[in-house]
Amino acid sequence: MTKKSNVYTKSGDKGTTGLVGGSRVSKADERIHIYGEVDELNSHLGLAISMIEQSSLEEVRKEVSFLKGIQYYLFVIGSNFACEKENRDKFSIPKVSELEISTLENNLDRLDSQLEGLKYFVLPGGHVISSQFHICRTVCRRVERAATHYETHNVGELPEEILKYINRLSDYFFVLSRFVNMTSKNKEIYWIPGNPIS
Repeated sequence: MTKKSNVYTKSGDKGTTGLVGGSRVSKADERIHIYGEVDELNSHLGLAISMIEQSSLEEVRKEVSFLKGIQYYLFVIGSNFACEKENRDKFSIPKVSELEISTLENNLDRLDSQLEGLKYFVLPGGHVISSQFHICRTVCRRVERAATHYETHNVGELPEEILKYINRLSDYFFVLSRFVNMTSKNKEIYWIPGNPIS
């Protein structure tokens, strides 16, 4: 029988962690923050998927397979941050390709074509799953800001497809949040200047 590995290794007790290539960096390192935030996004998405799977929203349940694919690519993105550029080929780190970006765009457009046009900003709310996708959207935007800042100070470190994918992904979550409200017959909540909602 194979010996079960320990969840803890004690190697990070002094505040450092290992990258894929073997070098150790501070747990406060910028790249560690970023792939931690990607992990947070993946967790929020996992919660959204669980909520959908336990719901009766059949039209939304059809999106679960695609959403689980997004989870895979979020892990790919985190892996790219966890490995130095010069070591990614050596360790066969997967990549996000233009095909994944166009597939994401096609799914975004497919859902958006079923929605009414917007005249106002949308406030998070309505169905609980819609609200959860707004959380995914805002965390995704935070990931994008952090990744953009990192790339600005480490030009060429990231494959350019990563920033494109993250940017489209936040838009996809926004459209999906609206799609959930539409299919569940929950009214959207609009931010209308001069008309606060009580």
